[in-house]
Amino acid sequence: MQAIEAINRALFLAINATPETPHGLVAASLFIANDAILLAPIVLVCLWLMGGDTRRELALRACAVGFLALGINQLIGLAWYHPRPFAIGLGHTFLAHVPDSSFPSDHATLLSALSFTFFYGGRRLLGLFVLIVDLAVAWARVFIGVHFPFDMLGGAIIAWLAGMLVKPLWAVGGPLVTQASIALYRRLLMLPIKRGWLRP
Repeated sequence: MQAIEAINRALFLAINATPETPHGLVAASLFIANDAILLAPIVLVCLWLMGGDTRRELALRACAVGFLALGINQLIGLAWYHPRPFAIGLGHTFLAHVPDSSFPSDHATLLSALSFTFFYGGRRLLGLFVLIVDLAVAWARVFIGVHFPFDMLGGAIIAWLAGMLVKPLWAVGGPLVTQASIALYRRLLMLPIKRGWLRP
């Protein structure tokens, strides 16, 4: 375990920005680290609004995988505390953050959950796009000093595990959940759908 932690810290220090890092690069990294996660709900909403049972089923399944993965993260955080780099005085931090457990990263977990679900669901280009954003966010959050590299790897593994757990359950209940959700959507947003503002 000590050897793994030593590798984790060495990789962190190799990636982490310093006071000499150009301000523009730090500012761009802060934007990616903080705001790129908003892509997750945007992609899911767009996928739903594009219409079609297949797209909507995929959006719902991605939500299920994401929520399960984040739930697993919470359990890990409660059972085992791993300090963030700044909590142990390692490297440089450019973003104020609460000193909660760093492992695994919620940002990496959620984006990985979406990416893996899209890949397995046959939407490879969309999955690749989200994966690229995921990697950028993972790098940025290490770069600005709030996560270790293995926090990001852990998030990806948790996301994959959640996807494997959801897969057999979704095969049984997914179609029912999808149809019920579409029916609810059509009922709640009946007026804009009738006016052609939204797809049925």
